[in-house]
Amino acid sequence: MIFGSNGKIIRARTANQQKFVDKAAKNDMVFAVGPAGSGKTYTAIALAVKALRNQEVKRIILSRPAVEAGENLGFLPGDLKEKIDPYLQPLYDALLDMIPPRKLADYLEAEVIQIAPLAYMRGRTLNDAFVILDEAQNTTTKQLKMFLTRMGTSGKFMITGDITQIDLPHRQQSGLVQAFRILKGIKGIAMVEFDSSDIIRHRLVKEIVAAYEKYETKQEEIRLNKIKP
Repeated sequence: MIFGSNGKIIRARTANQQKFVDKAAKNDMVFAVGPAGSGKTYTAIALAVKALRNQEVKRIILSRPAVEAGENLGFLPGDLKEKIDPYLQPLYDALLDMIPPRKLADYLEAEVIQIAPLAYMRGRTLNDAFVILDEAQNTTTKQLKMFLTRMGTSGKFMITGDITQIDLPHRQQSGLVQAFRILKGIKGIAMVEFDSSDIIRHRLVKEIVAAYEKYETKQEEIRLNKIKP
């Protein structure tokens, strides 16, 4: 795909990562859903960097909803940027694998690459941009609809998330779950589903994900058996 900041070639490492690459080449909007460590976000950022280098877009915009696993930004010290930056750190980490630090700093200063919370997308029209929404499972239905309708005539949108790690308040529906269901079949929108076989972190991560999936499937079977007439 591309050369990283250390000269190492960054390419798809699993069948579903390659499927994501192929779908992104043929569609302007792609949803990528799957477990932690499966390379959804990393692949999306690699595609964005490649598009920027090839002058297919003028800027990259990376965003996440400001929902934290068990934390509240309002209770963290510092100004807004200081509060948000740690939450966006995984996006910076991926970019640093692909762009030398000084060049990345220049891009960020010139706003060629923008990293911002989802709330900052409201009211914008995103043209000539490769836009990635990460952790999309933590968007509400209204938030995700707002984000998707920011797409300009020359935009490229990638939406990634893990529907097993939803941190929204109880009873609040995930926008990603809804969108994945209702937007299938629209020309120009593609869906890619990753699974535990795509996990490329430590081998234990794959086993942990599989164990949780087995447990959750069992709990769902128990729940359904209880409500049978």
